[in-house]
Amino acid sequence: MTTYDSLQDKMDRLGNPAKFLRDVPVGAYIYPVQSEFTNWREEQRSWRETVGLLDQSLHMTDLYVEGPDTIRLLSELAVNSFAKYGRDKGKQIVCCTPDGYLIGDMVLFGLEDFKVNIVGRPVVANWIQYNIERGGYDVRYERDERSVNNPNLRKTYRFELQGPNAWALLEKLNGGPIEKIGFFRMGVINIAGRQVRALGHSFVGALGLEFWGPWNERDAVRDAIVEAGAEFGLRQVGGRAYGSCAVEAGWIPSPLQAIYSGEDLRAYREWLPGSSFEAVASIGGSFVSNNIEDYYLTPWDLDYGRLINFGHDFVGREALQRMKDQPHRRKVTLEWNADDVLAVASSILKGRNNGKFMELPSAHYAAHPYDMVMSGGAMIGLSTYPAYLSVDHQWVSLATIEEGQAAFGEEVTVVWGEPNGGSKKPGVERHVQKEIRAKVLPWPYSKQAKDYRPA
Repeated sequence: MTTYDSLQDKMDRLGNPAKFLRDVPVGAYIYPVQSEFTNWREEQRSWRETVGLLDQSLHMTDLYVEGPDTIRLLSELAVNSFAKYGRDKGKQIVCCTPDGYLIGDMVLFGLEDFKVNIVGRPVVANWIQYNIERGGYDVRYERDERSVNNPNLRKTYRFELQGPNAWALLEKLNGGPIEKIGFFRMGVINIAGRQVRALGHSFVGALGLEFWGPWNERDAVRDAIVEAGAEFGLRQVGGRAYGSCAVEAGWIPSPLQAIYSGEDLRAYREWLPGSSFEAVASIGGSFVSNNIEDYYLTPWDLDYGRLINFGHDFVGREALQRMKDQPHRRKVTLEWNADDVLAVASSILKGRNNGKFMELPSAHYAAHPYDMVMSGGAMIGLSTYPAYLSVDHQWVSLATIEEGQAAFGEEVTVVWGEPNGGSKKPGVERHVQKEIRAKVLPWPYSKQAKDYRPA
């Protein structure tokens, strides 16, 4: 097996990343928890109707940063402001390249005024670590890799309880009432005789908490939750159901990191290992371009324009100022036509001109899925992360649509499947492309999520 010294080395030897990333032998992002505890349909239903226990302990990278320059570091790398950030505050951090295109986003946990934990897919953690190692910041860091890249036990467990019965269960576990913890604010609760720190986080709408503690307490805390949760209809949520949360809540989890072009990012590509997420994260879907920059997105494309604060200096500020008055794509939900989805299934059953198999409940076969959205014979946007929501009996996806195109309620077409029989990714069988009609709707799709996060 060929190895590469760095991402830049891989690009120098293989050429165009827009081509080799389509054929890398890596599929969708991995959620390495038990696939199903009961069945994914009921597990999806739990966070809408009763309460679901989501285990986030394994699939995310944790980067701990501490020191007097912590806030300055974050402020100089993020488009959003850190003027009032500190202990017991959660925050989304959004980072861009010098050209104003997205690297990605992660979630920050303010452990102390000058100590944070940065949690999520590894892309932004890599960018922050690189900038720390370049020097100029009085900080130190510790990294705890996601389990697929980590031979050791994790530093902490991380659980989330979500659903209309979540708060009653939390108060039972706590042994008494819990003062409400505001959205993206942090507090302390008791579980199984242990104090745990918690973040107010209503990912799919109903009131709930995300909480964490030392790894060696994981089993005891989980067992206490499962035992106490029986009367509240608790279900443990497996990896299959968990992967569908994002589209329901309206979050696009993994836009392609815009780091593959530009001489000013060459040193970063030389720093990134040849086996890094950025070097092996596959591109898939019906949208194909030989120009890697055609896959790049801006903060406005994902509705992060509202987070940009030009009142501080940060990487990409000048480029974003030039972009801000230009037309932008807007993020929407696409509700897929049932007859067209059934036609894809029918083609597979009949064995003639079969479409791309739609894995249930999340039809993700690449780390970065990009399907064309068409209207009037022209491409007007990109569809990502299609998922089936069993509570709604509906396939949906998130999309980013050109400004002035496809108003809410109008119909567009998603091109499903890859051209020319499909790429070389192991998860892609030979197939033909199919057209699926879809209705344009606001995000988030979940009514519960709309209640706390109106579009």
